[in-house]
Amino acid sequence: MTESESCGKLYVVGTPIGNLSDFSPRGIETLARVDYIAAEDTRVTLRLLTHFGIKKPLLSYYKPHEAEKSARILQLLSEGNSVALVSDAGMPCISDPGVYLVQRCYEAGIPVESVPCCNAAITAVAISGIDTSRFAFEGFLPVGKKERRQRLEDVRALPYTLIYYEAPHKLRQTLSDLSETLGGGRNAALCRELTKLHEEVLRGTLAELCALYEQTEPRGEYVIVVEGCSANAGEAQNEPMTLEQAAELARSYAEGGEKLSAACKKAAQAAGVSRQELYKLLSEE
Repeated sequence: MTESESCGKLYVVGTPIGNLSDFSPRGIETLARVDYIAAEDTRVTLRLLTHFGIKKPLLSYYKPHEAEKSARILQLLSEGNSVALVSDAGMPCISDPGVYLVQRCYEAGIPVESVPCCNAAITAVAISGIDTSRFAFEGFLPVGKKERRQRLEDVRALPYTLIYYEAPHKLRQTLSDLSETLGGGRNAALCRELTKLHEEVLRGTLAELCALYEQTEPRGEYVIVVEGCSANAGEAQNEPMTLEQAAELARSYAEGGEKLSAACKKAAQAAGVSRQELYKLLSEE
């Protein structure tokens, strides 16, 4: 279908991931100029608009109701209105709603234009200290155990840096799963609250980060950057840790309040060693 001269345009507008000063002049101008703004959460977007003194009609656009919400937006666009699509933070369509609407716009011959801003994944990998020459964005891991394990197995041998998003209440489980499947010796960086007041980057092996967060309460939103299985990473990183290294990890779990048996089980899973041997070593100390 050819593009209609009378139809409007969809603007995919990135918004700040934390610091409002990062919003580009073009992004602000676009939101001030369009006829409607489609938002993942209208309450979050209203605060952004209020900060910049913008008043526009807001349309709710969120998962899992993208199909029905898109119908209304497509109707407005077909009538010649311009619509900006925003998510709560960062670029729409990247682990946020938007792909369905963009696809429907192309099918209908409606033009789509990007207005980029910050992206948490790119920001994190840039300051992680992990190789940036090749990387794969994995977003959020599936919730189901079977699907989650399969997704991790799919990337275990990839020679790329891996990037994951995670919420604080799921961080410990995700770090444990990454350590168990990818190898506790893999180097990683936890990038927390990017561009915000309490921005922090914690670096170490997956096993070390697991141990750290057994004793530290996760707070804020995280991007996890994990070294790939490549020549630069070194094959040894995917081999089991030594029994003594696993013992150090188990000791850190125990110091955090875990019973010795539970500490040994978790450390053995993360390190790829025998739980029985590990328990015997520590119980004899």
